[in-house]
Amino acid sequence: MRIAVVNRDRCQPRKCARECEYFCPPVRTGDETIVFVDDKPVITENLCVGCGICVRKCPFGAITITNLPEEIGAPVHRYGSNGFALYGLPIPVEGKVTGILGPNGIGKSTAVAILSGLLRPNLGKDATWDEVLERFAGSAIGDYLKKVAEKGVRTAYKPQYIDRIPKSYRGSVRELLKRTNERGELDALVDRLGLSHLLDREIDSLSGGELQRVAIAATAARDADFYFFDEISPYLDINQRILAARMLQDLASNKAVMVVEHDLALLDLLAESVHLAYGTPGAYGVITRPKGIRVGINQYLRGFLPEENVRIRSESIEFEVHAPRDEKDVPVLVEYGEFSKSYNGFELSAMPGVIRRSEVVGILGPNGIGKSTYIKILGGIEKPTNGRIDAKLKISYKPQYLKAESDVTVEALLRSITPDFDSSYYQSEFVKPLALDRLLDQSMTELSGGELQRVAIIACLSMDADLYLLDEPSAHLDVEQRMMAARVMRRFAESTERSVVVVDHDIYLIDMLSERLIVFEGKPGVRGIANPPCDMREGMNKFLSAIGITFRRDEDTKRPRVNKPGSKLDRAQREMGEYYYALS
Repeated sequence: MRIAVVNRDRCQPRKCARECEYFCPPVRTGDETIVFVDDKPVITENLCVGCGICVRKCPFGAITITNLPEEIGAPVHRYGSNGFALYGLPIPVEGKVTGILGPNGIGKSTAVAILSGLLRPNLGKDATWDEVLERFAGSAIGDYLKKVAEKGVRTAYKPQYIDRIPKSYRGSVRELLKRTNERGELDALVDRLGLSHLLDREIDSLSGGELQRVAIAATAARDADFYFFDEISPYLDINQRILAARMLQDLASNKAVMVVEHDLALLDLLAESVHLAYGTPGAYGVITRPKGIRVGINQYLRGFLPEENVRIRSESIEFEVHAPRDEKDVPVLVEYGEFSKSYNGFELSAMPGVIRRSEVVGILGPNGIGKSTYIKILGGIEKPTNGRIDAKLKISYKPQYLKAESDVTVEALLRSITPDFDSSYYQSEFVKPLALDRLLDQSMTELSGGELQRVAIIACLSMDADLYLLDEPSAHLDVEQRMMAARVMRRFAESTERSVVVVDHDIYLIDMLSERLIVFEGKPGVRGIANPPCDMREGMNKFLSAIGITFRRDEDTKRPRVNKPGSKLDRAQREMGEYYYALS
């Protein structure tokens, strides 16, 4: 499908009417393809067939034809006659980290299975390897697939859902890593990822962040030609993400490394090039040729791919240049004093603070610092050792680790929570933005990690409560789902005058939805200190200065990008004390 797009800066409708009255009179009503509203040209997309006549006729070059996502040519692989189809393949490049950026359910796992030799591409039919190699002959991916066909490629794969690892392996961390230590680099990997104190722990006793680092180390310890990492960021704090990124860059010095990642700051830091994936999740996916990492991410955010002339999203994803500055003069929801919580070898101390009505408060801090414990105490789910919170609030809580306890359908679950399920408000504000309408008939036990996360977010916000607590809502969500979840949570707080507190490690998501920040300091696993809520600029500077990272702004999209340590911009921003909101 194609649509015509009018460049309003070039269009001169009155002059056009004099020079080409037959084609484009100044005002039209009825069923014509081009109409003018307040002297501005508008394409009626439901009538445009993309014939291209208007492009050739327009004397000012004001009209162009833009493609919309569609299945193109013969697929690389198709599951059955009417099943999911994949078009295009990413290309592993030795000596580089290559990224893949796209929504969930778009064929990334299928592509990896093909590149790993686990799945033979069928070209939409029952093709042989000879037919496959003939189609890709003379290309880089053709040379790679020839090695795959000849069993000449060794691969290592880190799965997306690391919580499934304890179900397939029983034993200690040390035993698991020894089994994968094919390159003799285990000691170095353990040291770089901070796993020394976990070696004698059982796999099923690890937290999500610990399990993620073990999975990364186990994959990197393999002796392979092609390494694939499916999301390294879930459950890792920002510092751990950067350490993992640096390790993968070193791994790629003489190997081919490919990474699927939805944390844009991490992907920008990690990869040198990126393949964008678009299409209709669950129906078909198209993988583009490689693009430079900055250009590729910017095109994805804008929703338009110039080289392919395809618009993949109706709206661009935009970032605020400055921190929100307006202070809300609204009633206080809860005011609390100092409190603390002690465990064996760990102590959490919280300073006094205030949470206002109709605001979103973000929480940032390293893993093992007490963030989850803090919000549980704030919500009355756990009791502090010292101090107390007297406010009697109705709480809705989404935990960090999700598990479907019942095989009830998504629709039945949501109907059991709220009587407003059938209202237009509920459907437009909750169900449709996070695409739950496609999941309503599915059982909770059948959902993937990302699907379960979206349902859990909406289920939490559907509760009748005063305070909503969400622990890592970005886990397993793709870029667009994260941005939409941020929008849903913020609009919910503003429209209902309810308060929302969000713990997350995706700094983009926290920036987009939060009005104030709670920053945690201390020593992970030993002591955590929860500072009171503060404004965004103060909070970001406090948090990033503690881990030694500065962000610059991209010139085109204004998205934050990690500065290279010691660079001119890095030094300048440190001197100014502006770690996040300074423009490059």
